[in-house]
Amino acid sequence: MEKRTIVAMPGDGIGKVVLEECIRLLDAAGFNAEYVNGDIGWEFWCKEGNPLPDRTIQLLEKYKIGLFGAITSKPKDKAAAELAPELQNKGLVYFSPIVTMRQKFKMDICMRPCKTFKGNPLNFIRRTADGGFEEPMIDTMIFRQNTEGLYSGVEWSNAPDIVWNAMMSHKKFAANYGNHPREEVFISARILTKKYTERILRAAFEYAKERGFKGITVCEKPNVIRETSGMMLKLAQEISKKDYPEIAVWDTNVDAQMMWLTKNPENYNVIVSSNMFADILSDGFAGLIGGLGFASSAQFGEGGVAVFEPTHGSAPKYADFETSIVNPIAMFLSACMMLDHIGEKELSKKIQKAIATVVEEGKVRTYDMMKLRGCQEVINQGAASTKQMTDAIISKL
Repeated sequence: MEKRTIVAMPGDGIGKVVLEECIRLLDAAGFNAEYVNGDIGWEFWCKEGNPLPDRTIQLLEKYKIGLFGAITSKPKDKAAAELAPELQNKGLVYFSPIVTMRQKFKMDICMRPCKTFKGNPLNFIRRTADGGFEEPMIDTMIFRQNTEGLYSGVEWSNAPDIVWNAMMSHKKFAANYGNHPREEVFISARILTKKYTERILRAAFEYAKERGFKGITVCEKPNVIRETSGMMLKLAQEISKKDYPEIAVWDTNVDAQMMWLTKNPENYNVIVSSNMFADILSDGFAGLIGGLGFASSAQFGEGGVAVFEPTHGSAPKYADFETSIVNPIAMFLSACMMLDHIGEKELSKKIQKAIATVVEEGKVRTYDMMKLRGCQEVINQGAASTKQMTDAIISKL
């Protein structure tokens, strides 16, 4: 096995805990790697005015692969208030470092798997007509366009003349908003480009082709958001006709999809969507397979940089517990996606099998898997700590 150098970015809150346990698991599994620390998160915003220091960007440029824990984000006013005194009133504005990282490295393709683990007490079940219930096995990959859409960061409050005049040139804007005081109108732009829309669509088609799935579902809102959502759907249909005639293109409106995912989630194997809609969809699907404690992700860029992270947040209320209680499995599954990406597929399968075995046996469960309220006392109620869950998985390797 070639020795790898991985940029380990703990971030904030529980990100530090789950990443530490993840590295312990990878070491136990035999992954040959050196980990270099990448500074990122709230601490560096407060003391440096930059939550993604240039030194971390340089590490990613050099080593290409990153494992990331979680970050804390706060509203603009609170972020400004927590800056070090010497940085106050210097025009610094907090912007999510993970979004900045995605845009810096053009990590436009994000994959978020939602897959059922047999025996997980949090799995989705539904009632049958005879009064019983059934537990569908879900195997969904959500392809999220990661750099555009409503996460573009193109926003204005009290827009400058050039922006305001451009907006006023649209008759619907002029009719509906032109009579409002400019300082009371807030604008966020939803921007999709053909280039990066095509990249995410082709990634979804390739995934479906490799796994023998019959179609992909474009989940947008083209009946209302006609230019951007409409472009994505039309482009998917064109690509299918030209290059993937064996793979159908189905389309759903995002609002209806949120209903259908709790009716027949097993019918959706590959979903592709723009940034905000896919973010919502992936959390919705995650709820069907155990919640954010099982929700992993991978993001890839044109320049070869790839970062792997759980989709849960930093959960600061749990960060200072004397004994950590959080579920580390989402972090572990993100690491497995990293292993797949760098060609260590057998090692990835080995870890996933160990996780599946622990979940199915049901002897070791974190508080979320026991449906307990998250507090330090759950340890006395039989819940496994973060470390104990890691130990159990390592024991199955």
